[in-house]
Amino acid sequence: MGQALIYIGIAVGVAAMAGAIIYGTENQKNYVPEDAVLQSQADEGLLQKTGALGADLNKEQWYEDPYAEKAAEIREKFESGQ
Repeated sequence: MGQALIYIGIAVGVAAMAGAIIYGTENQKNYVPEDAVLQSQADEGLLQKTGALGADLNKEQWYEDPYAEKAAEIREKFESGQ
């Protein structure tokens, strides 16, 4: 009788976890509007899977720094002052 209760407890726990996962997934779909469009960076950053168990990696795309010239001027002034 004791082993049966353990098996029943495991089955109830697994069912509860599955229900929570299904509920969470369906609930997240409620927050995405039907007319939502991905940004271009979201499409650019995805890499293909490397194998059957490989994860999809997010390759961050770097863009030109708008303050690079100003930073170079400030660095040059700082270094020449020492």
